[in-house]
Amino acid sequence: MRAAKIDNAQAEIVKKLRDAGVQVQSLAEVGKGCPDLLCGWRGANFLFEVKTGERECDRKLTLMEQEWHTRWSGQVNIVSNFDEAMAVILDYEGVL
Repeated sequence: MRAAKIDNAQAEIVKKLRDAGVQVQSLAEVGKGCPDLLCGWRGANFLFEVKTGERECDRKLTLMEQEWHTRWSGQVNIVSNFDEAMAVILDYEGVL
């Protein structure tokens, strides 16, 4: 079994989300294109694919991620930092 590849900034994003009161479950070990994070906030769930990096190729979805996103009929967002993740959550609540 191959170790899950976790984006470099994911740990910081997870810490800041938790500090803000968001529940966070890493899904990185699921693999097969499944998003990196499952987050819960005030009764709502959010799926986040974390994509950061200096190179453009580091910010693109893999083929398996593209296929997963295409098949998924629920919410999933690609984020590169804490602010983007919180914007998705707060926008859902109508705060933004």
